[in-house]
Amino acid sequence: MGKRVLVTGLGSFWGGRLAQAIEKRPDVDVVVGLDTREPTVELERTEYVRTDESYSLLSRIVRATQVDTIVHAFLVVDSTQMTGRQMHEVNVIGTMNLFAAASQPESKVRNVVVKSSTLVYGSHHADPVWFTESSRRSALPRHVVERTLMEVEGYVRDYAADNPHVSVSLLRFSNVLGEEIDTPITRLLRRPFVPCIFGYDPRLQFVHETDVVRAMLFVLEHDLDGTFNVAGDGLLPWSEVIALCGKRPWPLPPVGRGLAGAVLGRLGVDLPPELIDLLTYGRGVDNRKLKAEGFEYRYTSAGAVRMFAESARLRSTVGDEPRYRYERDVENFFRHSPAVVRD
Repeated sequence: MGKRVLVTGLGSFWGGRLAQAIEKRPDVDVVVGLDTREPTVELERTEYVRTDESYSLLSRIVRATQVDTIVHAFLVVDSTQMTGRQMHEVNVIGTMNLFAAASQPESKVRNVVVKSSTLVYGSHHADPVWFTESSRRSALPRHVVERTLMEVEGYVRDYAADNPHVSVSLLRFSNVLGEEIDTPITRLLRRPFVPCIFGYDPRLQFVHETDVVRAMLFVLEHDLDGTFNVAGDGLLPWSEVIALCGKRPWPLPPVGRGLAGAVLGRLGVDLPPELIDLLTYGRGVDNRKLKAEGFEYRYTSAGAVRMFAESARLRSTVGDEPRYRYERDVENFFRHSPAVVRD
């Protein structure tokens, strides 16, 4: 029998793309996706189940489908998407429900992959040049998104310790760039003038969106246990990133930069407090652990920036492609109707 996979956050950017990649694998028999939102990409054999923000249906779904693999992709790492209370509900309560479902006596789960972020390391003037997977933060977390991710990672560690028969992988992804991904950083870099902090030129690290999906599939295929940083080789000064994207810097005052970020937010420029910290102090993570397992990146940090800049220029010329829209009746017709001729 092939694998039976459950993907959380199916309607998110990562959930949909991971489901697309997983359903192409010949060793996977069943793919089930959960989310509060409908899928945003076309899927061939993934079954979509609508749930609430805390994923309270998970226990029933895990029992009914007898999934052996869970890909946990719904963690929110962009604080501009929702309030702190909503983020706690999605990240913390949702993850609690996930591990409760995976731990029930009837569970067949033997593989769990969790998509996290290097936000757990924070950004501080006392930071090392490179954070390893075992590094501690230089200061206590000040922002809601960081606190929720740290709580989530605590649950991941507890679940792994209590379930030694399950392979548990936690992947911390650096700042993602790509042709389709939309984040506070990509939105800044698509503007003609890009905010920076006067007197600071932090060094940043990036990972291309294709390497994000490839890394998740890699740990699934190899049943890897443990925590892994996922980031392209090298660090780039923020000024160089701006220049590679063909933009001009927009210096903000170093004193009262949080207030400046709030003012920009009212003007439609997303500059959340955790991003202000990053644009002040930067962040670099050691990516050697996953590479030692055999994973090979397609893009360095500089390569990810160049590909993003090229795609942004192309998009400004030809415009966006039409977006896919999920329609349940149409999907059910194509999947189940005897009138459809199948290969």
